[in-house]
Amino acid sequence: MDTSQDKPEPAPSKPKQVALYVTCLADLMRPSVAQASLELLQRAGCEVTVPAQQTCCGQPAYNNGDFSGAARIAQQLIENFEHFDYVVLPSGSCAGMLKEHYPKILEGHWLERANSFADRVYELTTFLVDICSYQPAKQLSAKAVAYHDSCAGLRELGIKAQPRSLLARAGIKVQELAQAEVCCGFGGTFCAKMPAISGAMADQKIQDAQDTGAETLIGGDLGCLLALAGRASRTNKDIQFRHIAEVLIGDSTTPPIAKNEAPDGAA
Repeated sequence: MDTSQDKPEPAPSKPKQVALYVTCLADLMRPSVAQASLELLQRAGCEVTVPAQQTCCGQPAYNNGDFSGAARIAQQLIENFEHFDYVVLPSGSCAGMLKEHYPKILEGHWLERANSFADRVYELTTFLVDICSYQPAKQLSAKAVAYHDSCAGLRELGIKAQPRSLLARAGIKVQELAQAEVCCGFGGTFCAKMPAISGAMADQKIQDAQDTGAETLIGGDLGCLLALAGRASRTNKDIQFRHIAEVLIGDSTTPPIAKNEAPDGAA
């Protein structure tokens, strides 16, 4: 007797409920990164919300010793984001602040909430690879690219293979830097406090990228990319800079960072 008709159909899988944390630099300096991140998460099958109450993560205050001020910001951010399944950021630096440093500056029940919250915080490329197993669309560009590993993402969160995996899945070959794990010199307020040293480190990173033959240096942290692009512009270095989210969605119309127009005269 055929009883297959009596078997209940499997319930459809529920989309992952994701809060996109835009970050200050994307909001103020490069909104295309936030838009690209949103599109990537949606393509990966996530239901994405961009909470309107989000503010700075508190990292500048924390890095300059204002731990009480950073703690107040942390509490506000946790309250606004902790009810989502996941919190995703296109920045290893800000993600590291939420995951690694909030538990260091909060106490009591706030520490418990910070630890629970940290378990749901992911940098964008890590989330797409480790949680979503995302397959990006193939990109047709044959231009050579190199990849910059930011210090916070690499050393705090172990982000190394994930961005390269996504680029490979998109058909983009990465030319590896000779000193891929060396700091670019940005370092948040370090570049303001030690401009000469910071500039020299940026020059070395830019030269390293150019030595690979790459036309574009890709990264996952806007702070590094903005600092490097600004330095390259001031020293007349012919290399482009883009965030990995922009590359993975095939954004060819937004000008490279620190450029006034897109390549080939695109708007």
